[in-house]
Amino acid sequence: MPVHPPGRPVHETYDDDFRTIELADQLGYQEVWIGEHFSSVWENIPAPDTFIAEAAARTSRLHFGTGVLLMPFHNPLYAALRLAQLDQQTKGRIMVGIGSGGLGSDKELFGIDHTPEVASRLTREGIELLLRTWQGEPFEFRGEFFNQVAGPPKPDILSGVLMRPYQQPHPPIAIAGNTRGSYALRNAGARGWIPLSAQFLHPNALVTHAEAYGEGAAEAGRVGDLALWRISRDIHVADTSQRARTEARAGGLGRTYNDYFFHVFAGAGSRAWDWFKADPAMPDKAVTLDYMLDETCLVGSPDEIVEKVGRMRERVGKFGVLMSVVHDWWPEQATWWRSMELLATKVLPQLPD
Repeated sequence: MPVHPPGRPVHETYDDDFRTIELADQLGYQEVWIGEHFSSVWENIPAPDTFIAEAAARTSRLHFGTGVLLMPFHNPLYAALRLAQLDQQTKGRIMVGIGSGGLGSDKELFGIDHTPEVASRLTREGIELLLRTWQGEPFEFRGEFFNQVAGPPKPDILSGVLMRPYQQPHPPIAIAGNTRGSYALRNAGARGWIPLSAQFLHPNALVTHAEAYGEGAAEAGRVGDLALWRISRDIHVADTSQRARTEARAGGLGRTYNDYFFHVFAGAGSRAWDWFKADPAMPDKAVTLDYMLDETCLVGSPDEIVEKVGRMRERVGKFGVLMSVVHDWWPEQATWWRSMELLATKVLPQLPD
C-alpha cells in the first residue's frame, strides 16, 4: 500500500519502504504497486508518481504501478502528462492502476460527494481522456465530467506539444476491484486491461471477480486473459507454521488489521464487511484477526504457503500474479524481509507456472 502506524516520522517510513523495494529487486520480484491517499496517517503517500520516481532510480528490473490513481481527485490531462513523464524517466517500467474510491476523509478534504455510481462513470471518462492525451495529437474532448481541447502545436516556439509515454501506445492500464462481482473488473475484461483484486476479499468472492472479468471480455468479443489477473493477499512466511502465525499476529500484519483496517471498515458499515466474509450472512463481529489468518491471509511455512496457493488456484482458477501486501514491521523489519526472502526462494520455485 504501503501502511505505516502513527507516530513514526514520515521520512523514516519512506526509508523503510525503499529498502524493502531494493530487496524485492534483488530477490527477483517482478513489480511493486504504490497506493494513493491524501489524508491518511497509515497510508501516507499522496503522490505515488513522485515516490515511484525515486524507487525506480534505486532499482534496475522492477516495474511499478499506481495502486491506484484515484481518478475523481485528478484532472486527467494533468495526470496523463505526469505519468507520461514518469514512463519516459523509467524507460517503460510503469503500469497505471486506476480506481474511483478513496477514504471518506479524502473526499471531505476535496469536497467530493459523488455516489459510487457517479464516481464510476467519472473514472471511466477520465481513463478515456488519459488515453486520448497519450496519443500526443490535437483533440477535442466533450464528456459528462470533462471538457478538454488540445490545439495544434505552435512550431515557431516549439510549444503546445503533448508528451507521449515511452511505452506505445500507452502504459498498461489496471483496474482495481473490491466488491463481489465487481463492475470495475467487468470493464477491465471488456477493455483488455489488467484486473486487480483486493487482499480483503475471501476466496469465495474472488471467484466472482474471475466471472466478472470473463463476462466483460465475452460481451466485448474478447477472450479474457487471466494471466493478467493480479490477486493481492496478506502473506507472511516463516520457517515453521507456528512461528509464522505468531509473528503475523504480534507483528506488522496483525497491528495493521487490529489498529487500522478494522476501524476503517467499522466506520464504513456492513456492506464493506461483506468483502471479508466466506458467507455474506455471517455477522460482522465474526470477522476477527484469527478469522482473516485462517480464511484469507497466506500465513505459514514455505510448504504450507505452497499448499494454500494451490488450494486458492483450485477454487478461483488460474491467475497470473500473486501480490503480497507490505505492512510496517518496525522495529522488527528483519522479520518481514526474511518472509520476503522465503517467499522468493522457497515458495515461488514450487509453484506451477
